[in-house]
Amino acid sequence: MPRPMTKGEVEAQVTHPPAAPEAAPEAPPAAQPKALPEPPPKAPAREPAWAEGVKRLRKAATTEPGRLRVIGAVVAALVLAFGAVTTWETTSRADAADRVLHRSQPLSADAAAIYRSLADANTAASTGFLGGGQEPADIRERYQRDIERASEKLATAAANAGSGGNGSSAAAISALNKLLPQYTSLIERARANNRQGLPLGGAYLRYANDTMQTRMLPAAEKLYKAENQRLDDDYADAEPYPWAALSLGALALAALVWTQRRNYRRTNRVFNAGLLAASTAAAVVLLWLVVGHTVARSGLSTSYDDGVRSLTVLNDARISSLKARGNENLTLVSRGAETTEEGKDKFDTAYQQQMRRLAGDSGLLAQAARLADDDAGKRPVATAADNVTVWKDRHKSARASDDAGRYEAALDKVIGSGGAKGGPGSASTGESFDNVDAALDTALAHEQREFQRAAEDGKGAMAGLPVGAAVLAVLGATGAVLGIGRRLSEYR
Repeated sequence: MPRPMTKGEVEAQVTHPPAAPEAAPEAPPAAQPKALPEPPPKAPAREPAWAEGVKRLRKAATTEPGRLRVIGAVVAALVLAFGAVTTWETTSRADAADRVLHRSQPLSADAAAIYRSLADANTAASTGFLGGGQEPADIRERYQRDIERASEKLATAAANAGSGGNGSSAAAISALNKLLPQYTSLIERARANNRQGLPLGGAYLRYANDTMQTRMLPAAEKLYKAENQRLDDDYADAEPYPWAALSLGALALAALVWTQRRNYRRTNRVFNAGLLAASTAAAVVLLWLVVGHTVARSGLSTSYDDGVRSLTVLNDARISSLKARGNENLTLVSRGAETTEEGKDKFDTAYQQQMRRLAGDSGLLAQAARLADDDAGKRPVATAADNVTVWKDRHKSARASDDAGRYEAALDKVIGSGGAKGGPGSASTGESFDNVDAALDTALAHEQREFQRAAEDGKGAMAGLPVGAAVLAVLGATGAVLGIGRRLSEYR
């Protein structure tokens, strides 16, 4: 049991209290992670340039000078766009019209000439064969001219096959270039055998004719159709109205009128020289565009209706007459060696088909007469039709003689009594054919001149329009800017 403390001990403890026990050393504070510096505030996102531009325009549009600047820029841009589109569209149409006049139609005519020359060469070869061992000199010369002309036209067609042509034209030209030497070789063999009086000459001639009829003339027709299609495509590019340019022109002119009206209402001034000049320039281009293209379209349409269509029908008629003449000659050459399934002479049947295509109310000559637009075009067609009638009558007489076994009489009625001496005599089918061919040649020359005149008128109507439109558009835009600038100067 503890001893009780004395009074003195209590006082001493109060006066000098005991020292408190030492506290244990505190543990060092844990290492605190360093605080990361705060990121700088994000810069506001920059708007796109077009958005800034729109804002500036909006801000500018709240003031009259700003509105005037916007109006001036829009009007000038419209006038320049009108000029640019007009230049582009009229240039493309003028180029197409130039192709019609100087490329596609001449190439179409050359393709028709190739067909015609080949058919005529075949006819001349059979006529010369009928003349006997000694071929008439003029018939021989005619054959040579036809072959040379066909070769020259083929060279021209080949040179142009790569410039705007198509694969069909190139294939036809390639086929004709391969077949032409083969054909002429067969004709020479036929002549050599005919001079010796060998029947093999007739077989060679029929083989040559078969090569011409089944391979060469179809290839020439393919070329002719391809060139006609190219001509139609060029017409299709040249004739459409330039709607984009017309629309822009009307819009630009309306904007100029509205701007001047606005100017008048705000300033009470009737005229602004710059805007008036711009309006005049735009109106001149628009009127020039409408009138020029209308006249050009009319000329091109006339050149097609009165020229190209007539030329096509006349070329077909001439080719039919050449085929008919060739088959008529081969009727006498074959002397019934080749017949149809019905037992009729093959070549006389082909002759009848070509004559039906040529004559009659719906024949090619009747179509050509309807398409001819003046007496100069109608007269040769009427002459050709009259001679076709005579030709048919003489052919009937020749066939009657041949069927009766009078071959020499039939031969005289086909090539004439002077045939063996250098050309058809009178009252022969050969004379009728020559008259038909000459009349069709006259009609073709007349229609070619008609086409040339109308196509040149159409092309000439657009002369100067592309350059004129560009110049006037620049002047118009300049006038609009100066006119607006004059109005802006009043605010300075």
